Amino acid sequence: MIILYTSPGCASCRKAKQWLKDNDMKYIEKNIFTTLLKEDEIKYLLQRTENGTEDIISTRSKAFQELHRDLDDISIKELVDIIQKNPSILKRPIMINEKSFVVGYDDDEITALVPAKLRLTAQQACNPSCANYPICGRVREEA
Repeated sequence: MIILYTSPGCASCRKAKQWLKDNDMKYIEKNIFTTLLKEDEIKYLLQRTENGTEDIISTRSKAFQELHRDLDDISIKELVDIIQKNPSILKRPIMINEKSFVVGYDDDEITALVPAKLRLTAQQACNPSCANYPICGRVREEA
């Protein structure tokens, strides 16, 4: 199951939700402004980042700028508290499942949420023996 962290008025969040719906992907949406993120949940998000806190913290956000702090000087405990009080410092959307972690909306990166087995099946189904190959196969080759 995919957990989708969003906020109202976020165009990238709307795109992500639409992509998930269009691809019949089940998800649970958590509005970061109406759902209090628990300490363990925030720590889990931080653990899943590839490059550390900068992957999910918007240091250019007004809320973060008003802290007048450097991200490297903030402890995890303090950062959790800051996120709980100022969820707007989180980049959005954040999409997470058992194996994938995607921040922001990107047409290529979001496909990481599709299970590998399903991606492989789709690739194998589109071959020259398929009646639709002249159309979809060509598109795949050009991409």
